Amino acid sequence: MSRKILALFLFLVPILSQAQGVLTGNIFDNINRSTSIEGATVKNLTSKALTLTDKNGHFAISAKVGDLVSFGMTGYQTDTVYLTKLFPKNIYLRVSVNALNTVNVTSTKISPFLDLKDPNAMPTRQVDYSKERGGLRLTLGYDKFKKQQAKIKELEEYEHFNEEINDNFTEEFVKDLLKIDSADLKSFMRLFRPTVAQVRAERPFNYAYYTATAYRAWLKIPVNQRNRPSLLKPINN
Repeated sequence: MSRKILALFLFLVPILSQAQGVLTGNIFDNINRSTSIEGATVKNLTSKALTLTDKNGHFAISAKVGDLVSFGMTGYQTDTVYLTKLFPKNIYLRVSVNALNTVNVTSTKISPFLDLKDPNAMPTRQVDYSKERGGLRLTLGYDKFKKQQAKIKELEEYEHFNEEINDNFTEEFVKDLLKIDSADLKSFMRLFRPTVAQVRAERPFNYAYYTATAYRAWLKIPVNQRNRPSLLKPINN
């Protein structure tokens, strides 16, 4: 009889956890998967709830299906998960590629020739361009050059952000985050592809948070209207 009660209890624990709105799990190092990470930050980006992992890497945080939860630690890449269910999760964080090794400089050698002065050197004559003929034409030409350079820089920046969007807002990323089928996937991505203006305004841009938020807006659109053109206005450059 006691075994039946125990089996029933183990069966009901995950169901009760979901009903109570609690997400539990553990965080490990992605390379040394048996190594738990203590003090990792677990944040519910939807409700703003926050907690830290204990010495065993365990965490418990209030959450519900549809919330977006991030897992982060100094020196590791932040992982973000869109909750489709509240079963316990094991999270494996990757070491950040931006973590640089410390370089110790023990000694330097400076060439003795760097401080030598040429005894025959003559001072440079300072030119007052305000008295030179053609100074106005040179100024106007320089202003035009600056404007051209600014325009080129703007176009290069636009292409840079556009490439970033293409690299991050991919079918694989969206499908893995939202767990939606291919038909809905294409409709959602066409309607809610982030614009350059949005990505430029928020640095660094949180693609997971944006995608989950946009998905909630997409679900409110009637099914027969989901094939209309993008709701986001493109940036004209």
